Amino acid sequence: MKNVLLLEHYYSPDELRERLSEWVEYYNNQRYHESLDNVRPADAYWGRQDQIVAERKKIKQLTMDQRRKSHIFQRLQSG
Repeated sequence: MKNVLLLEHYYSPDELRERLSEWVEYYNNQRYHESLDNVRPADAYWGRQDQIVAERKKIKQLTMDQRRKSHIFQRLQSG
């Protein structure tokens, strides 16, 4: 945050406060955090973290199954 804020010039305390508020909004509601299993802090706070992680695992498993089937199909076609 410090590095982001130092890149700009602020001409009033209100301008700085507004920029800080924007950054906090981004950090808590848009940015994924590796330490939270790549969910947003707001999702963790509101108890959605486990549901999001479970859905991702389900999607990953389906994707892996599709790839495996595709790979087997391609081997059967070529061989």
